[in-house]
Amino acid sequence: MRPLMFAMVLGIGGLGNGWRAAARLWAVPAAIGEAFAGAAVLLWLGLVLAYAKHWLADPRAALADMEHPAQGMLASLLPVATLIASLALRPHLPMTAWIMALAGLAGVVAFAAWAIGGLWQDGRTAADTTPVFYMPTVGGGLVAALAAGSFGAVDTGWLFFGLGLFSFLAMESVVIARMIQAPLPVDRRATLGVHMAPPAVASVALMALTDDAGLLPFALMLFGYGCFQALVLLRLAPWLRQQAFGPTAWAYTFGISALPLAAIRLVERGAGAPVTLLAPALFVAANLIIGWIALRTLWSLVADQVPVAGRGGG
Repeated sequence: MRPLMFAMVLGIGGLGNGWRAAARLWAVPAAIGEAFAGAAVLLWLGLVLAYAKHWLADPRAALADMEHPAQGMLASLLPVATLIASLALRPHLPMTAWIMALAGLAGVVAFAAWAIGGLWQDGRTAADTTPVFYMPTVGGGLVAALAAGSFGAVDTGWLFFGLGLFSFLAMESVVIARMIQAPLPVDRRATLGVHMAPPAVASVALMALTDDAGLLPFALMLFGYGCFQALVLLRLAPWLRQQAFGPTAWAYTFGISALPLAAIRLVERGAGAPVTLLAPALFVAANLIIGWIALRTLWSLVADQVPVAGRGGG
């Protein structure tokens, strides 16, 4: 059991949030969103138990995963997935969801400080520098901001928004420079899915923190940059598909689910064309892509082809 598997919660839970928003905007069946939300919570619970068992059975291997120069940052997926699961549970068990959110917020802070502190002390090779570096502070900070805002802890949410946004601005040039200077190894190309997520998640988080119409243009700018990142990945699709299918495919679902959610919430806030045209197209595309990844994963598990216990790219 590797932390990478928690990316499944981000994809399924993010899709559930998208269906909930679509139910408000387009009157699609609300039960679909709740089904995805329930699946995300159950998946989170199962993965937490499996990860705890992994730590108890082989703590040295679990610690080695966290200290790996390239893959260690993926452990931040645990608190981030906890936050996504708390949002899925919030309409039904608000107190339980709030306790989960508090645990997720604390986990984001603790792991980000630990991971970035280590990053500042240790040298990294170009091969070790991938978009996974975004996860502790950028992914963690922005999802924490979204969760805090959704639970009404707005001031706390702004603190996390600053953590996520400014970390993204600081790190993106480093990651892009690395990709310009040397190609990503084939087994790490799926990490580019993480690169698409920050602007879209930031747009959603911003709208969870404020109703100020004056900030709508900023949310639109973030969404626009996320759309551009998606276009770049679309252009790179043949190159990305050189990596064999595996658990790493779920790295794409973080941004894929966030982009239509941002579009739908922008339309709810009064955004016009072209967002009104992009929202349904992105929503359909997200369902098709994440659905395909989920079905392919299930089929591969049945065929015993997915190396769940092995190391994925990252």
